[in-house]
Amino acid sequence: MEAQVQAIEDGAASPPKHPRKIGVRNLLIASGMVTAIAFGVYDRLSAGQEVAVSSPLAVQVIKLKPVQSYLVTRFYTGEVVATRRSDLGFERGGKVIEIVFNRGQIVEKGAVIARLDTQNLKAQLAQLAAQKLRAVAELRELQNGPRKETIAAARSQVADLENRLRLENIRRDRRRSLYEEGAISREQLDEVAFNRDALADRLAATQSELEALQNGTRKEQIAAQAATVAQIQASMGDVEINIEKSTLRAPFRGVIGERNLDEGSVVQAGQAIVRLVESLAPEVEIGVPPQVVETLKLGSRQQVQLGDLTYAAQVLAYKPEINPQTRTRTVVLQLVTTNQTMPASGEIARLQVEQRVSIQGFWLPASALIKGERGLWSCFAIAPEGETYRIQRRDVEVLYTGGDRVLVRGTIVAGEEVVNNGTHRLVAGQIVNKE
Repeated sequence: MEAQVQAIEDGAASPPKHPRKIGVRNLLIASGMVTAIAFGVYDRLSAGQEVAVSSPLAVQVIKLKPVQSYLVTRFYTGEVVATRRSDLGFERGGKVIEIVFNRGQIVEKGAVIARLDTQNLKAQLAQLAAQKLRAVAELRELQNGPRKETIAAARSQVADLENRLRLENIRRDRRRSLYEEGAISREQLDEVAFNRDALADRLAATQSELEALQNGTRKEQIAAQAATVAQIQASMGDVEINIEKSTLRAPFRGVIGERNLDEGSVVQAGQAIVRLVESLAPEVEIGVPPQVVETLKLGSRQQVQLGDLTYAAQVLAYKPEINPQTRTRTVVLQLVTTNQTMPASGEIARLQVEQRVSIQGFWLPASALIKGERGLWSCFAIAPEGETYRIQRRDVEVLYTGGDRVLVRGTIVAGEEVVNNGTHRLVAGQIVNKE
């Protein structure tokens, strides 16, 4: 047989004369070699010699350790909102005569943004000021009381009436005597008596006026005039307030977002002139499940993603109500910006939250899993069998996937050893060794 193989090899060494003959010759050589090997093995087995058999496959395994929980990173979506955003307008109507700032310009707190026409208000103020001067002068006159000259004139008038009354009394007495003697008629006597009585009444009134002047002005009159002055002063203050409200000022530092009107427009009270958006560090409002809110402590630092950038954010507050559509509760966070770009209001934000989930299972590398039936998963466990181990298939349920490892539970128990890679080389029932 060896001579036959040698002869074939010698023949293969000579150059072929035809391509078709080369293929036939190679086929004959291969067939002869297989036949020779087979006869050689048979002869050795017949002679009682040992034939080498390959050893069981060596596999890497891990020992299962139970876990009671795991950490998972979840993202919740919200948006950037301005800390303060106001549509600014005048508290009174009027004609706009000036708008100082335009869209996108930064406005400092207290800066004048727009003005209304105040000519009519200034005219009212001047009229009220004149009325106040007159009322104040009258009040001072009442407070100072009557002048000495006025009292002297009143006293002189009283004295004059007293003298005239005495004269009338004399004339009346004389007329009465003449009437009794029958020298005059009753009508003439009554005429003199009537003049005397009228003069007495005038004297009494003049004496009362003199007494009032001597006693001074009554407190009630002074109080009434003081109230008139105060009323005029209040009216002036109201007009001054309206003049002040005709100037629109920025309530906080911010940026002009919208400009709704131009100069010359006639506006109503409360009509928006511009929109002012605060330019300080903005806030983020993100809806999260109520149970997650409990893990976000007030003042704690969190990570918020805005596009490709990640910002640190501090938890400021929780809104008390639950959104009826999303069934979430809004968490308010303030971005902590250093040299990073200031995000725009309305930009989408994602809050990164690490949560601990309580569940029992085992961690396995993803390479330890093999596809099972009906979309399930399995893994290979090893069971001791003498000095070797036998592969056993175990069905598992994937609870969570994190990177290159998975959390599973199923027909595996703590302390069991599972093949962690190279599962494509194994089948259930196969004999293996551990590395």
